[in-house]
Formats: sequence, C-alpha cells, structure tokens
Amino acid sequence: VVTGIARKAGDLGKVVFVFPGQGGQWAGMGLRLLKTSPAFAQSIQACEQALAPHTDWTLTDILHRPHTDPLWQRADVIQPALFALMTSLTTLWQSHGLNPDAVIGHSQGEITAAHACGALSLEDAAKIVALRSQTLQTLQGSGGMASVPLPADQVTALLHTMWPDQLWVAAINAPTTTVISGDTQALTQALNHYRDQDIDAKRIPVDYASHCPHIQAVQHELSDLLRDITPRAATTPFYSTTDNQWTDTTTLNAHYWYRNLRQPVHLTNAITNLTHQGHHTYIEISPHPTLTPAIQETTDTTHTPTTVISTLRRNHNDTHQLLHALAHAHTTGHPINWHPTHQHHTPTPQHTDLPTYPFQHQRYWLNTPTQTGD
Repeated sequence: VVTGIARKAGDLGKVVFVFPGQGGQWAGMGLRLLKTSPAFAQSIQACEQALAPHTDWTLTDILHRPHTDPLWQRADVIQPALFALMTSLTTLWQSHGLNPDAVIGHSQGEITAAHACGALSLEDAAKIVALRSQTLQTLQGSGGMASVPLPADQVTALLHTMWPDQLWVAAINAPTTTVISGDTQALTQALNHYRDQDIDAKRIPVDYASHCPHIQAVQHELSDLLRDITPRAATTPFYSTTDNQWTDTTTLNAHYWYRNLRQPVHLTNAITNLTHQGHHTYIEISPHPTLTPAIQETTDTTHTPTTVISTLRRNHNDTHQLLHALAHAHTTGHPINWHPTHQHHTPTPQHTDLPTYPFQHQRYWLNTPTQTGD
C-alpha cells in the first residue's frame, strides 16, 4: 500500500527531474521493463542506435550480462548504459503524464538532463557520454574518490591543511555529504584519518579522480572529440550544477562538458535554490536512488514541504518499482495518466473460485480520524 498526503494543485510546486552520475548501475537493470513496456523498449533501442557509432559493444547485450562480467567495471560501458537507462525512464515518466518544470544533473547526469530538456539531440548526447567516458579510461589508476559524511567547509579545511594540491572537494551533495577526489595515496591517508575519528568515510569504486585538477590532462582531447556537437535552446529550464545557476543551453558546447567533468558539483546549492524558487517535487530518474537521501536532507533544511521520489531500486522488480514510484507521485497529488500501464504485459486470465463463506462486510479504507473540538 502506498500512502501520502495529497496537496492541492496550487500547493504542489514545480517538478524537477534529477539525473545522477555514476554509481546506480546494476546487472539486470531495466530487463523487465524491456519486456513489459514498449515505450521503454523503443527508447532503449533508439539509444543503442545512437551509441553504436562510438562503441564496440551493444547496449542490450550489456544489459543482459551478469554482474560478474568485467565490462560492468568499465566507465566507458557503465556511463553510456546509465545514460540510456535514465533517458528511457524519462520517457516512461512522461508517458504517464508527469513532465518536469526543470531538470538538473549530477556530473555525467547533466548529459542526460541536457538531452531531456531538449538542449542536446540524442545523437549528440550519446556521442558526449560515449567519447568522454572512453577518455576517462586513460586516467585509470591515477586517483580515486570518496564520500565523507561531513559539511563541505570542514572537509575543505582539512584537505587544505593536510593534503594541499593532492585532494580536493569534488561534489557537495548535501549539508553533511561531501565527495573528495585526488591522488590515490593521499585518499587512502584521508580515509584512515576519518576512520580513526569514527567518521564513516567510504571509498567510491572508481580508480580515477573526477572534478579535480587530474581532469586537466584530457582537456585538449575532449575539446577535439566534442568540437562538432550542436547545443540548442532548451524547451525545459536547465539548472547547471556545474555553474550553480540557470543556464542558456546554447552554451553547452565541448568546453562546458570539460568543465562539467573538471569542476566540483554544487548539488546542495542547486536543490536549495530551486526549492526557494517554488520547486517542491524532485524525482530521481535512475536505476537506483543514489541522490534521493541527499536531496531529502537538503530540502529538510529549507523547512518547505517537499516530495522526493526515486524510480527504480537495485535488484528489485523494475515494473513493480516504476508503478510504486507513480503511486507515490499520485498519492501526493500529482495527476497520473494510468492508461500506459495497460501497455504493460498482462498475465493470462485464470479462473478463481469465490469463497464459500459469506463476506463479512468489513471495510479496510484508510480514514482520517474525526476531528473533535472542545
């Protein structure tokens, strides 16, 4: 049973689609939706065709590979696969009548956000995510990243004192969630330091360092590879977590996508600013809720009633999770077009005998307790 507190249309606020970066991937993601949702399957096929000129693997083959397959460890496979999943999940949400008033992305998620808002064609977005992730392969083994459950100012002060020019703040995800990035040895020392202080800092499973000066090594290569992309004016507002502001999407050129990888991610500020501007529903479009806790923590500090919804969940039934997410949106007051669910696979009808005992006529509605006055 999915319950919620429905708000009137005027109190719902605006809807934001949020697209995370790497980390939510899992073997088997989307496989049930491929069978049960024609809209999802068609979008995956379109993404596969758009990625094909830039890859030596096929998307549907990757999605069917077991978690033990080494390809699931490669950024140049994971990132395009996540892009395709998020793009196709966006199609599903919109097919059910829920469209965003704004989009934001985290790191590589900004590529999907830019496509979702109309700023990038599918072909350009696929090219960016494929070629940029291949470029990252040249940085393998040169660094690492970790998540620290502390405010960014505290983390920054420690890094400047103990590991200057070795570690940097890579992302500010929530008031007490900060990602650091940099040299491998220094990162290990930092993790040991935090553990000695009983702070549960965790290494992120990547062997390169994004959102720090390490990325400068691939600047010229990225500029050359992406020089032909053609960004367009968006049909939905795009808030940049790279620049922490509303952005003219015609400027999302090759240099922007280098800066998106080089500069820190300002997710907390983005969510705070959007909430103050009347955006009160955040839907994480991803195969696993990697940013949902951070968004919830951030919106809680604004003291504004908000709704935060994730889409899929690792190793859970995709179709069931999607319908659960739609129900969550519905119970908070968002109109949902349930008709597309009839396009999902319908089980073969079976005859079921009715009970032989009389019905008890007992109701199981969830009723609001009667308010009584003095």
